[in-house]
Parts: sequence; C-alpha cells; structure tokens
Amino acid sequence: MSPVKGGILAVAVLLVGLGGYSVLRGGAGAVDAAPDPAAPAEDGVAAAPAPVAEPVLEPLPEGADMGLQIQLAGEADGTITIDLFEDVAPGHTAQIVALAKAGAYDGVVFHRVIDGFMAQTGDVQFGRTGAEDFDMRRAGMGGSTLPDLEAEFSELSFERGVVGMARSQSPDSANSQFFIMFAPGPFLDGQYTIVGKVTEGMDVVDAIKRGDQRANGAVTGEPDRMVKVTVTQE
Repeated sequence: MSPVKGGILAVAVLLVGLGGYSVLRGGAGAVDAAPDPAAPAEDGVAAAPAPVAEPVLEPLPEGADMGLQIQLAGEADGTITIDLFEDVAPGHTAQIVALAKAGAYDGVVFHRVIDGFMAQTGDVQFGRTGAEDFDMRRAGMGGSTLPDLEAEFSELSFERGVVGMARSQSPDSANSQFFIMFAPGPFLDGQYTIVGKVTEGMDVVDAIKRGDQRANGAVTGEPDRMVKVTVTQE
C-alpha cells in the first residue's frame, strides 16, 4: 500500500472508537461513522477460559529483561516470543505484565488483521473467546479494568515485528490492546507507543488469519486467538 493510503488506514484501524474503529476525515479530530461490525464468531470457537484474577500493577524489577511468550491457535499455530521494552515504555510494559500475569490475555482473539500491515489483539474486556458474553462483533471495543496510560512515544520506528499499543484519538488512551507489525510502518512513528518486538515466531505471526480488507481488517468467522500468554524474565 502507498505511504499515503497506508498512513490513513493505519490511523483508522488503530484508533479505538465508540462502537468500533472510526475513520478520520476532513480536519483534525473529525470522525466518520464506524464500519459495520463483523459477523459473530461461529459457535464452539474455544472452551471457556479460566477465570481472570484481578490484575495488580507492580513496579518492574530493576534491571530485569521482561518478555512474553504467546501460544496461538487457529490458522496460526505456534508460539511467539516478544521482548518487552521496559526502558522505553515502563508504564505500558508494567500494565501488559500485570494483565498477562492475571491471565487476562488468555483466550483473547485477534479481532483486526490487515495483510501487509498489522495484527491487532488484546481486548481483555470483549475479546475473550469462550466467555459467556463473548460476541465477535464487540471484540476490539474494550480495554481492561486498569486505567488508561499516558503516552510513552519514542524515537524507535515501527519495523516489521514491532509491537505497538492501540489507542483512541487521545494520545493518553492506550490500555490493553496491542498490535504486531507484518511490515514496516514509519507513518506510525511518534504517534503510538512501541512496547516491544517479536524475537522468535514471526512465521507464526505471518500465519495469523487475515480480516476483511473492505472492513478495515475486521476478522469474521472463527478468529485466531492467544491461548496462553506467559511473562518471562531474565
């Protein structure tokens, strides 16, 4: 995709809007209507996930090298290893670690996936397959019980494999949702917090089920999901 179209689409996809993802238009801050929601997921997508403990925010251990191991199921079947950038984005890293330790990410779907751009997941409120109230049409609209985060923008660039935090129009609105880049996206630099990078398993990332390009990447039918997210520390 061209840099111009890619940039517009990137902002459209990564802005968490009321009722879905909104499309920017006209002047700064103008918002168009959200696209029609994706069709609900098929019955029997996944077994009910384990209950989620209340996440507890704690200071990161000084000097620790934090990371994640994410087991995926669906069209992508394997494990992704992510190095978290606690020195670059300590607040975002601490929140992700707290949510992962609580089991909040287990069973959460990849609800929006755009070929050649990114795969987005992390809606612990509405995106957990197997939950009694799970509805694929709502996946991507929520966050977590933890507070939104102040932006931690950096000079790092959105390269292939980089993990960034999704947010709404406010720079200080990232919460639990994150995305993994399929390809470089320099048009996102300085606008979204970079929180880590995939160090192993990009072949698994590349296999994640794509969404409908006509609906800004909304995934329909049976989505891929994070079966288990484990915090690592060195």
